[in-house]
Amino acid sequence: MSQKTLINGPITQEMISSCLAALAGNTDSGGHSVFIGQVRADVKGAKRVKAIEYSAYENMVEAEAGKIKGLILSEYNDVQSMDILHSRGVVMAGEASLFVLVSAGHRRHAIDACSKAIEMIKASLPVWKKEIFEDSSTGWKENSLA
Repeated sequence: MSQKTLINGPITQEMISSCLAALAGNTDSGGHSVFIGQVRADVKGAKRVKAIEYSAYENMVEAEAGKIKGLILSEYNDVQSMDILHSRGVVMAGEASLFVLVSAGHRRHAIDACSKAIEMIKASLPVWKKEIFEDSSTGWKENSLA
């Protein structure tokens, strides 16, 4: 499924269903690996996160996502397709902010490629996160590779 990487607001069940529905009739892939990342209600000191506001420079995100897809497709010759959706704007705790779908001829390649793609996204996709706490104060969050 060819689409933009950045999505305004949370990634919805309808968006995820649309990506999965696009796989119907695909007889070349035997395995699909999906990752859905959602905003946690982390506690920082005495404050609980109620949302994250994601900001990004769209052209840079699209270019970097294209590089990640290209690297994954070249490293895993069994991978047939890959989708990356990332939120921009405010996403509440419990809502999805990252969706990655990798389709490959065999399950192991799909799983391994999806895992590697997620690590690359966290390390290099130019998306910035501002945590919004229940008391409406904010703080910038660094990407964690954990």
